[in-house]
Amino acid sequence: MTTGPNHPGDHVRAAEDPAPTGEDLAALLTRLLEEAGDRSQKELAESAGIKYPTLNAWMNRTRGTSRINPDDLRAIGNVMREWGVEVTPRQLFQASGRPIPGPTDEEREQRLLEIYRQLPRRAQRTLIETAEVMLGAARAST
Repeated sequence: MTTGPNHPGDHVRAAEDPAPTGEDLAALLTRLLEEAGDRSQKELAESAGIKYPTLNAWMNRTRGTSRINPDDLRAIGNVMREWGVEVTPRQLFQASGRPIPGPTDEEREQRLLEIYRQLPRRAQRTLIETAEVMLGAARAST
């Protein structure tokens, strides 16, 4: 690890390489907190269930981010969305240098509901019948 200025545009590496494209986690969280209005790092840490010194180290680039617990990133995203700030899990994972996970259960359910609502009634019934058959087969195989 090298030390030096820790500003997003600097060529000196901080505790963690920035995301391949876009903002690193420190820059992303700084921007999101600004968008949240009068919210602080301490409030974010408390609301997300993360120790304040840990969050502060991520934001000051004095602690690496590639090993952040995925649940902590999701918790940060959930808090931000509760505060009215738009951020996706993909943005948080990418900014932290973590592998981007597939959609969460909630996202998959939302997508399925969106598809269902776009179908005509007859196709909705067919989708439900198909899902029930799939559920029965899954139960039988366990």
